[in-house]
Amino acid sequence: MGVAIAPSEPALTADRIGPGRAHWLRVAREAADDLATDAAAREQAGKVPFDEVSRLREAGLLTLLVPAASGGGGDWHTAYAVVREIAAADGAIGQLLGCHYFLSWSARFFTEPARAARIERRSAAEGWCWGGGLARQELPLSLVRKGRGYVLDGHQSYSTGLLVADRLAVRAVRTDTGEPLAVVVDPALPGVRFDGDSETFGQRLAAGGSVEFDAVPVAAHDVLGSLSADDDILSPATALTSPVGRLLSAQLLLGMAEGVLAEAREYSRAGHAPWHPARPADSPRDPHALASYGELVVLARSASALNAQALEAVQGGLTRGDDLTYDECAEISVQVAVAEAAASRAALESTTRALDIVGSRAASSRLGFDRFWRNARTHTLYEPASHRLRDIGDHFLNGAHPPFTLPG
Repeated sequence: MGVAIAPSEPALTADRIGPGRAHWLRVAREAADDLATDAAAREQAGKVPFDEVSRLREAGLLTLLVPAASGGGGDWHTAYAVVREIAAADGAIGQLLGCHYFLSWSARFFTEPARAARIERRSAAEGWCWGGGLARQELPLSLVRKGRGYVLDGHQSYSTGLLVADRLAVRAVRTDTGEPLAVVVDPALPGVRFDGDSETFGQRLAAGGSVEFDAVPVAAHDVLGSLSADDDILSPATALTSPVGRLLSAQLLLGMAEGVLAEAREYSRAGHAPWHPARPADSPRDPHALASYGELVVLARSASALNAQALEAVQGGLTRGDDLTYDECAEISVQVAVAEAAASRAALESTTRALDIVGSRAASSRLGFDRFWRNARTHTLYEPASHRLRDIGDHFLNGAHPPFTLPG
């Protein structure tokens, strides 16, 4: 579906036994084509995306990152490409899938391998869809020690996938030590209450909302590990979680940019010329439209090239593992920030100016061109490019390491 496909990069750290990259990309394209057929109608209906999650589950995409023995065998490089492909068809479902990949993988970053493997096996066997978020909240969730386990309390504001999740991964602070921890919660437990209060003008199908935890019991084995940014706790290998997660945002934005350009191109090729409506249907040669397309393709391909560099940097970090240094992790984070900022600009420019290319017909809700702009603008409100630009500038001028920030 895309118009600016990135060059093929080496695969990121993975379980390479099982279906290869070509298989997963074929499955992703088929799922994206399926989602694209009714994307505008589904977005306007705004229903909780149980059906869309079922489509992803039936396609096998929810288990892509688990080991091959459990039905996966894909790697992060492939997962990024899949999110980008899905986002080109439906930005909200792309966000939902990207959140699932990051949270379902988080155990590998924050807990010991044996426990992470048990979680992944059960997640794959039961077809879990993950939701929630590990970003810092202004009013953090509290985790109180009780017997051999814990009790979770508090309110978490808008997070992706809450309304369709089989498991939640959230950030909570131990009240006795002040340490932030990654916690897995079964949303079916008593005391977990959801509020689909997002009412956002875009990303309506990302199943976002708020969740209230009222004395929810948490077993000790469901506390994955520390989210502290202190250097004596946070190793460079664990700090890599931040750019790994942030790079998902870049894929989402690139997919949106490529998706709107692909749809606008098909519309133009059908003979619709907003500035010269009398021009023959077989001659889409309006100079204004051609110049606009040219500028937007340059933006999309530039962002795609920067994304390829960031993918290579993340690959190198994952390959180095425990040998990774703080300075190396900082360089990777900066490259990812550059990619995300460029993708943000490409998405906002493309989704805005595509409306001008289409012309007044873009106001038709039936065509659904507006959903691309609304989805991109909503995502960039939650993930402002200004934050990434500040980190890039601080590193360039002062040599500062970007902060350890995780997706919400």
